[in-house]
Amino acid sequence: MKKNIFKLAIISAVSLMSVSCLNDLETDPKYEVTLENLLAQDPNAIEGLLSKMYSNFALSSTKGPGDSDIEGANAGESPFIRGLLNLNDFTADDMKNRWGDGGLDPLTTSSGWSDSNKFFKYVYDRIYYIVPQTTNLIKIVNSDNVNVANKEQVTSELRFLRALAYYYQIDFFGKGALVTTENYGSTTPLPESSRTELFNYVESELLDIEGKLPDTNGYGRANKSVVRMLLAKLYINAEVYTGTPRYNDCAIYLNKVFGGGYQLESNFHKNFRADNNTSREIIFPLIADSNVSQSYGNTTYIINGSLSTATMNLSDYAAAEGWTGHRATKAWYGLYASNAAGLQTSSDVRAKDFWTSGHNWEMTDYKEWTDGYPSIKYSNKATDDSGINVSFSPTDFPMFRLSDAYLMYAECVLRGANPVAGDALEFVNKVRTRAGASAITSNQLTLDFILNERGRELNLEGHRRSDLIRFGKFTGGSYLWPWKGGIESGTAIPSTYNLFPIPSTALQANPNLKQNPGY
Repeated sequence: MKKNIFKLAIISAVSLMSVSCLNDLETDPKYEVTLENLLAQDPNAIEGLLSKMYSNFALSSTKGPGDSDIEGANAGESPFIRGLLNLNDFTADDMKNRWGDGGLDPLTTSSGWSDSNKFFKYVYDRIYYIVPQTTNLIKIVNSDNVNVANKEQVTSELRFLRALAYYYQIDFFGKGALVTTENYGSTTPLPESSRTELFNYVESELLDIEGKLPDTNGYGRANKSVVRMLLAKLYINAEVYTGTPRYNDCAIYLNKVFGGGYQLESNFHKNFRADNNTSREIIFPLIADSNVSQSYGNTTYIINGSLSTATMNLSDYAAAEGWTGHRATKAWYGLYASNAAGLQTSSDVRAKDFWTSGHNWEMTDYKEWTDGYPSIKYSNKATDDSGINVSFSPTDFPMFRLSDAYLMYAECVLRGANPVAGDALEFVNKVRTRAGASAITSNQLTLDFILNERGRELNLEGHRRSDLIRFGKFTGGSYLWPWKGGIESGTAIPSTYNLFPIPSTALQANPNLKQNPGY
């Protein structure tokens, strides 16, 4: 088991919080008194409850991988990380899945999206499970009857988690009900809040808690740098979200992140190995552990889903299972070379993150396992190549990394931000030379280059669709990739696909919500 892990404290009260997200929005709080009494009697129980709130982003349930906190959801399909990759990588140019699974085909082909697709519902419901749960706990911790230690820090961490959930609501769906401590428990459906209204709320929450969190915190918990990184994410996408560019603000907050003590790891792959809990580069991880935090939806989904005994040796990655599912497309591995031989001879270590033996460069049929190259970016082995074969991954998911911040800063400067942290070229070349790629010149540093470098560095980390939208290349026909729009060579998709449809179940639960255009 990892050292310094933010362990999941299993206490009986946590199970009381496993209720439908829709019920939380429609009825009075069911368990507020119970939890308030628990914390009044045992203030130390807050550690377990807070851990539960963090785990909502990594696990299907603290009860185990076969259970889900979301009523009616498939425990394997519905965890947040799985949804993040489904919606931000499989819909984009970098990754495709061959299973189908009653909804994955439309994501993989960026076609035929509808409000009945279960994978949109899983993510939407997870967001609106996290939001009321954190809000309820904030209210309880702030009550006069509860006297937990470091109350301001605890509530600030809960507010960060709520803001993180809302950030993805903004990015994926563009609008929704705004649940706050003031209106939580309302018996009438909440009004629909616009993308700008949600943006403003998240920004105000993060700005308020920035100074209330410590510079450093326990592993896997929010600190000042984590909040600043989320603010930077919000600001770099502000023009998409609100129509108003905020690149200067993004650069300012990235400069604050740079002062947080993080460093690029000399070994790029340490960020994706079982010992990545010791990485100095990861700003905010979502924790995985083969024993105490098992899930079919965290890095287990990435690793097992990318392996198959048909063409690979699972023990090379300390995996006990291969699910024969995910492969990258040439839109990703083609960023390093023009053929398989070029990948092997490239000095860029990231070019080696694909299994090529027995596989085809071209993805003629996305349902054929041998078409496209499986990504081997992640592994269950440690950096020293040690590890035993496991069914559930021990590798944490790196939600925020310093290299991402470096590339974001360079992008902001290219978009006109004041270079408050120095030369953008220097930051890009730090990322490239760490990977063994050649340094570039200022003449080569363009926005198109940044988008490609983000692909080389950050694909399969839950960023790609959002990046393509920000660069104006996700919808339309100016940039095509394999199986975009359901065509092997790619075809244009409508601009309405820059947002996902609001699930039909959410529309039925709250008549104030209106469907996004085009669905």
